[in-house]
Amino acid sequence: MGRIKSKLVKRTANTLLKKENKFNENFEQNKKILKNLMPSKKIRNQIAGYIARLKKKNK
Repeated sequence: MGRIKSKLVKRTANTLLKKENKFNENFEQNKKILKNLMPSKKIRNQIAGYIARLKKKNK
């Protein structure tokens, strides 16, 4: 079993994906895009990783 993401991470990632089309499957680039939007480093990294995984899955 994998790690379980919280509703906050999933909901935020999905709304960001609908709003902006800048994200791709690279975690590091997603993290840089979110740098100005997220105050918390831990949440930013979780969202960037979740977005990268979603992009890889929908490829």
